[in-house]
Amino acid sequence: METFASFRVGGQRLNGMVYLPEPDLSGPAKPTHGFPSVVILHGYTGNRGGDHRILPLLARHLAARGVAALSFDFRGSGDSEGDFSEMTVSREVEDAVAAAEYLRDLPEIDPERTMLLGFSMGGMVAALAAPQIRPHRLALWAPALPELWLKFLPGGFVPPMISDQGGWPVGREFLLELPRLDPLKKAAQWAQNYGGEARVFHGDADQTCPPAYGVRYAQALGCDVVAIPGGTHTFESLETTEMLYKVTGEFLTGR
Repeated sequence: METFASFRVGGQRLNGMVYLPEPDLSGPAKPTHGFPSVVILHGYTGNRGGDHRILPLLARHLAARGVAALSFDFRGSGDSEGDFSEMTVSREVEDAVAAAEYLRDLPEIDPERTMLLGFSMGGMVAALAAPQIRPHRLALWAPALPELWLKFLPGGFVPPMISDQGGWPVGREFLLELPRLDPLKKAAQWAQNYGGEARVFHGDADQTCPPAYGVRYAQALGCDVVAIPGGTHTFESLETTEMLYKVTGEFLTGR
């Protein structure tokens, strides 16, 4: 069953979709304490649809295996309120925390088994938010690091106002905040203090977020990296997407 989701952060409405398993004679039965679930975080300049529908199709893949999902648009992205020029990583961490609270409050959900999956910048946001959300499991797809956006700082100087990056209005606050972010430290803090399971999934042909990024996250988390052979940053082939869904589903269902 798929239903629209809506919640507020900082006076602005965020919109998304909840994907619930549909128990029947051939499908997964609803657990006594509710379904396990995952909050899905999209990437920079993305939305809850993702490239070639990769995120909603993931949610449906998981729902068919007994895992509920919430996919939503960050403030300033997709169908949510706000302007992209106001976007900062810290704001997206706030959004992720609110999304986890929203999902955990649903009557069909087991609040003790809420997980977190982030793609690209959403992976960085997931790592930063993990100590607050305390997910049961943490999955990172091709996670980004702050250094990825250094190319936006010619000569090391932050633009005085909004800069035009391919038609996206990137705000000064987003760029000023990047040097202060330490997602690897936050990831390690979550792993050491809360003991959840983690796994990193990275295409070995990713030229946007190099596979070395995934290795650094895995070292911080003390977990494995699953390499997707031939996988680009957005896993833009049917073969790599199918493999990504398979290994992600196995991890999130504990199989």
